Amino acid sequence: MEIKRIAVLTSGGDSPGMNCAIRSIVRFAHYKRIKVFGVMHGYKGLISREFISLGPRDVSNIISRGGTILKAARCEEFYEKEGREKAYKNLIANNIDGLIVIGGDGSFQGALIFNKEFGFPVVGIPGTIDNDINGTQRTLGFDTALNTAMSAIDKIKDTATSMDRIFLIEVMGKLSPAIAVFSALAGGAEDVIIPQEKLELEEMIEKIEEGRKKGKKSWIIIVAEGAGKAEEFAKKFRKHISDVRITVIGHLQRGGGPSAFDRILGALMGQAAVQALLKGKHHHAIGWRDDDVIVYELQEAVKPHDREKISFYHQLIHILT
Repeated sequence: MEIKRIAVLTSGGDSPGMNCAIRSIVRFAHYKRIKVFGVMHGYKGLISREFISLGPRDVSNIISRGGTILKAARCEEFYEKEGREKAYKNLIANNIDGLIVIGGDGSFQGALIFNKEFGFPVVGIPGTIDNDINGTQRTLGFDTALNTAMSAIDKIKDTATSMDRIFLIEVMGKLSPAIAVFSALAGGAEDVIIPQEKLELEEMIEKIEEGRKKGKKSWIIIVAEGAGKAEEFAKKFRKHISDVRITVIGHLQRGGGPSAFDRILGALMGQAAVQALLKGKHHHAIGWRDDDVIVYELQEAVKPHDREKISFYHQLIHILT
């Protein structure tokens, strides 16, 4: 099958670096004399036929912008066979030969089902701040989100130290502990609460009280949102320790210009996605492993993410405290 026209969409939550990948896809495809169409609002736009033509000039100056120029959305209708059939017919009606999906685990699962049902060529680029796609060591947007969280932790640590306070800092990650664990390590936090590890609240309080006796007055604890709300944990802490404050970093982690690493990663992954379609890899994902871009089966990418190192990182945070 000759690839002459491709479509690209961004699905699920937005992540920094999506625009970098879009830019790379459009310009590399142009270099290969392939026409590119953007699909607005993710899978929803496939169903409602929101196709726009994209040329090299249309993606000028987007490399430094956060979010996605194609908009991102979640689409309940795509969960149903009827919705996916509409999307397929719209692609065929627009003479589209291949589809590139930039998104997270749910977007990849939708892409895989779509490919299996209709045999339509699909390549996935992992665009999620959660860094939880199996088979790749990094996802597009994680580095930026991590640096945003770390910057906030550094600032809060200044006031925590000055005021001798305990801070619970809530970061994103409903199912993935990546931002919480890595920001705790990078920010020099004393502890981290994640859903993958049992919370030993009494033990944590004992460590804080013991530390205070030794002269350690401030304490930073990172909370992954999937483990619970920082405010709820703070209520439990305040039964034993009065001066406990919380900060929820929230959607700041999604926004802002992408880091240098995410810009480079977007450029490399975008080019690799177009190349994969041209080489007949029509049910594959793009990943990053051992400092290089890889192309592997989409079926592998949707498997549960391997988190065997999380316990080690969790232990290391305690040791370094």
